[in-house]
Amino acid sequence: MASNMALQDENIVWHPHAVTRADREKQHGHRGVVLWFTGLSGSGKSTVAGALEQALFSLGVSTYLLDGDNVRHGLCRDLGFSDDDRRENIRRVGEVAKLMVDAGQVVLTAFISPHRAERQMVRELLDNGQFIEVFVDTPLAICEARDPKGLYKKARAGELKNFTGIDSVYEPPLEADIHLDGEQLVTHLVPQLLAVLRGRGIINP
Repeated sequence: MASNMALQDENIVWHPHAVTRADREKQHGHRGVVLWFTGLSGSGKSTVAGALEQALFSLGVSTYLLDGDNVRHGLCRDLGFSDDDRRENIRRVGEVAKLMVDAGQVVLTAFISPHRAERQMVRELLDNGQFIEVFVDTPLAICEARDPKGLYKKARAGELKNFTGIDSVYEPPLEADIHLDGEQLVTHLVPQLLAVLRGRGIINP
């Protein structure tokens, strides 16, 4: 099996395209990047990312939101929630995000991605400055009070195992590129994110 895999790898060659990322970015009028939203379940990741996507779309920015639940319906439907499966889930999403950045898009992702090593793995897939880690910092008590899917209730009752924040660890970023207070209103957070994107020259002022 190992020799067959090695042979297969030798026959796989990366094909550069005539249309480059720079060409696509010039056509779009903005740079391609990934904003990687991380935080506990119920922290507001998907809500903030979705609101930012709407704001970017209204500005004419080519963008796409990769959401954790949506990806689990297709690309990662074969994966469970063990540490190995979670790592593979994030690896696949990282590879998809990389392709979308090459297409010149501003990619938003909303995944718990509980381990620092996994988030660093995705950062290293991309060129310098293309990965922006956004930590939606919301206390566990607030997330549990929100409990939009009823998952904390199930975890506390022992019906849901390996749930992040309860019986599975969450490693918050040590130095996130953007640190958001998850207790603030979305209407306060989106302008903060747009300001960073403008300040970094990713989208036009």
